[in-house]
Amino acid sequence: MENGYWTKFEARKVTPNEHIPHGIKYSLTLHNSRNERIIGYDNAHGIKRKGNKYTANRIVWDHKHKQNIVEPYEFDSAGQLLEDFWNDVNRIIDENNG
Repeated sequence: MENGYWTKFEARKVTPNEHIPHGIKYSLTLHNSRNERIIGYDNAHGIKRKGNKYTANRIVWDHKHKQNIVEPYEFDSAGQLLEDFWNDVNRIIDENNG
């Protein structure tokens, strides 16, 4: 891709369970020319959902990494995941090239 960016996709079908109810274990990442991950979507590990003192801190598995920040991602479908990922990739590349 432009300026040495590259993407990596890993996905496989798994038996649906409480952590991966949609049955897809995935990792989609964008890296720069120094092989640093810029953004990534995955469900490889659980994270605590942040909220205020009245919100339950449940563990979610689908999430998004932005550099060192990890935030929940609401998985809707494989198609929506790809659309969200490519929207972020295009935005990041445009911002860094502009």
